[in-house]
Formats: sequence, C-alpha cells, structure tokens
Amino acid sequence: MMIICSGPRRLLIAIVSVAAALVPFYSAHAEMSAWAENEGGRMRLVALAPDAGGKIRAALQIEPKPGWITYWKEPGNSGIPPQITIAAESGVTLDAIAYPVPKHFFKGAIEDIAYEAPVTLPLSLTAVGKGPVTIDAVAFIGICKDICIPFQANFQLKLGPAIQSHPQEEAILQAADARLPKPPSQDFDVTAHAMSPDRKTLSLDLVLPGEGKAAPDIIVTGPSGYAFTKQIGGKRDGRTFKVDIAISKLPKDYDISGKHWSVLVIDGERAMETTLAFQ
Repeated sequence: MMIICSGPRRLLIAIVSVAAALVPFYSAHAEMSAWAENEGGRMRLVALAPDAGGKIRAALQIEPKPGWITYWKEPGNSGIPPQITIAAESGVTLDAIAYPVPKHFFKGAIEDIAYEAPVTLPLSLTAVGKGPVTIDAVAFIGICKDICIPFQANFQLKLGPAIQSHPQEEAILQAADARLPKPPSQDFDVTAHAMSPDRKTLSLDLVLPGEGKAAPDIIVTGPSGYAFTKQIGGKRDGRTFKVDIAISKLPKDYDISGKHWSVLVIDGERAMETTLAFQ
C-alpha cells in the first residue's frame, strides 16, 4: 500500500496544523524535559550527556491517552510518522531514530501501523565540539482516535556533565532499547528474497523462531512513504515460511536496482528487522 494522509483524517490535519505550530518551548536544565501535552496525549525529551566521542543517547517519550494511537515510521493508509528536527546552531546532529515493534490496526478500509500504549523512540545524537551541550529540538507526531491531531512541541534540554549519575534516564533508555526488534539470527531471518519482473510481488523465504501454524506479521518498507503488508499464498511448514508480499504501487519510473528496503517480521513474542538488498 502507498502511505498517504487521506479522507477525513487529512481534512482535520489541515484544519489544526496551524494550531500545532503554536505549542510553546518546553525547557529544562537537566536530562529530562517537562511534558508537552495535547488533547490526545503527551510527550517529552530524555537524554544523557555526551560520551568522550560526543555521542548522545536520547529518546522521545510518547504517551497516548487511552483509545488514542501514535504512529510508526511508516504509518499505514493515513497518518503522520514521527519527525524530529534539531536546530543546526545547537551543535547537535540527529544520526538516527529507532522504532520499537508496532502493532497493526484495522478499522474498515483504514490500516494503521502504530502504538496504542506509551512508547519511547531511542535517538542517536552527536554533539560537535566540547563544552556544555544544549539540545534544541522540535518534535512533530500524529496522535489519533476518531480524528488525527498533529502534535508539535519545541524542547530545549541542557545536559550536565557525564560524570553525574542519572538512573531514571538510564532506565528509560534501557527499557526503550529492549522493545526494539532484534537483528537477524540463525533461527530468525529472511533466507531469500526476489522481486517479480513486473514489480507486483516480493517473494520471501523465512526461517522463524517458533513452530506455530499462524502466519507471522510482515511489514516491508520500500521507498520513503511506502509500506507493504498484504500477504499472498503464505505457507508455513514448521519453522519455515514462504510468502509473496503484494507491491501495490511504486513511484513512477522507480528503479529498484541497487536499492535497500527493510522488512519487519513479528512472530509471536519475537520481532526481527533486516535489510533487503536488490541487485
């Protein structure tokens, strides 16, 4: 499926987007900001001081209210993926955002890939130069129930010296890391993949950690803004699984040669994410 914002949710996004830009700064002189709040939930920034190489462990904590969801990196039929921007003049750069394992939600024709409970997105940052560090960040997420509300907040976080102990922040970051999908392993991996000549189906061969009968949940992410989840003719035989994933649409004149896609596989209580390279 192509990831877009459409239908009634898109209309509300347009109506309230101006209001979203008016959320004030949430500043702190510690390693945890104050909570920014809106109708559907709240969020805050957590970080530790840079290590000797300037690397900063940080995270965006998001807590939807009961009945609300917030989105994964590719949201589904409609929705807003998380966006985090660091002011260039702060001397801090954002290297990567990691995403805990999401859930699939279906409501009629709408499919969401999202989180219905509190979630923490680990952030990898780098501080340029020495001396005190201030993270000046803007976080923008979608938070949805029957409507989808853009939620934007500005955070300014002044980090103390690395010699100080911050057990609460450490615990938050460790818990977030524990919820991330694992890399491939001998007992959980994609052993083969191939795109059909017409670019309509992606064939996958997998080895799975359990011997259940149910098909695993598979989310393939291709070009930015595109995710594919529809399984065709899946066959599970113990710990092996063969399936085709429908590739409903790609950008016009898209050349897959040399591209790298990602696949997230959820089998029971375990989840694995890996890269698919195309020759």
